[in-house]
Amino acid sequence: MAIKFGRPIELRDAPRRQKDALASPSLDLTIRMRRNRKSEWARRLVRENVLTTDDLIWPMFVVDGHNTRTPVASMPGVDRLTVDQIVRDAERAAKLNIPCIALFPFTEPALRDEQGSEALNPDNLVCQAVRAIKKEFPDIGVLCDVALDPFTSHGHDGLIEGGKILNDETVAVLVQQALTQAEAGCDVIAPSDMMDGRIGAIREALDDNGFGDVQIMSYAAKYASAFYGPFRDAIGSAKTLTGDKRTYQMDSANSDEALREVELDIAEGADMVMVKPGMPYLDIVRRVKDHFAMPTFVYQVSGEYAMIAGAAANGWIDGERAMMESLVGFKRAGADGILTYFAPKAAEKIKAES
Repeated sequence: MAIKFGRPIELRDAPRRQKDALASPSLDLTIRMRRNRKSEWARRLVRENVLTTDDLIWPMFVVDGHNTRTPVASMPGVDRLTVDQIVRDAERAAKLNIPCIALFPFTEPALRDEQGSEALNPDNLVCQAVRAIKKEFPDIGVLCDVALDPFTSHGHDGLIEGGKILNDETVAVLVQQALTQAEAGCDVIAPSDMMDGRIGAIREALDDNGFGDVQIMSYAAKYASAFYGPFRDAIGSAKTLTGDKRTYQMDSANSDEALREVELDIAEGADMVMVKPGMPYLDIVRRVKDHFAMPTFVYQVSGEYAMIAGAAANGWIDGERAMMESLVGFKRAGADGILTYFAPKAAEKIKAES
């Protein structure tokens, strides 16, 4: 019910009354949606979704060397970092109250092979970076990608035989990779490979080897997407990838299938689930959150970042506003957190406005 001049008026009559008012010389509207938008304080008061630094995970690329930051050409503002520089950015994350960092390696071609053997090296770049970060900043969360594509000569997430990706044989290697990362001090294991059954196998291995407190954030609904291109440049797999990943990553046309994938990963022991990419799949984020009420994350992937950053660099859009609008959109869709290359810029803006 709405009250006007002391007389009750049914809300269903409001559209007719507004139409009648518009036909008269003087507007006399009962419902004015703009009242709640009239000033910044009013907009803040009724705001439904708020982005905070607690919502951010900052992906970083680690490369061999010392005291070096190498720009990623297809991702303006993003660098590959040597371990010592990763630690410096971890310090920046701590000062900005960003709770977690995600690590991805650029593996030198000489260290790549068909089996992705470097993934199991306890002194590989990821493990070096984990130990260095945890030594200096033990309260920063560190998330490690579990997949073989940064380490294989063919650029795929799994082992190949006769042109076919082997599921179970790959899972056995992923289990060892996860254990290697956990031993280095990783807090969150994030399998991104999309092999069937890998969450259960990794959870069992972690528990059996004394890593019961290590969390699993599953890339539960990961789509075969054109938006991954700049990421593959950053880790060096763009030129090595043979064929595509459609036999194990999801078809972009499917939505119900995502719920099945998420349900299986939860049943196998995932603590958190992720949808990837982000903006083209906001409907999936919403369905997953509504259906399972699980901690649900989304990855604003490299192509999404590059579109915004590239357009901003050319003066075509307001980059800062587009950045914040996109991040709030993930929150509105139901995401509990966001992996984004905008994390430090967004955190600086949030801190400045607080």
